[in-house]
Amino acid sequence: MKDKILPPEYEQSSLEELTEKANKIIESLEKENDLNNSIERYQQLLRLNNIIEKKFQKDLRSITDETSKKIKNLIKKNEKRA
Repeated sequence: MKDKILPPEYEQSSLEELTEKANKIIESLEKENDLNNSIERYQQLLRLNNIIEKKFQKDLRSITDETSKKIKNLIKKNEKRA
């Protein structure tokens, strides 16, 4: 999967902040009585959901890489001691 660039307004936001924004959109959709008025907000929620997913995958990949490096370093240290 290619690494896609996040929109600048979301690049610095944490997953928690993005999730909070999504929750606010959901709350406004739940209060809306006229479905015609909610189409744009729903589309915004879908876009935000995709952004959250991409950011989560990026963070997960970073954590996985960092953990892998730490494990390799520990293995090297243990091999030197033996």
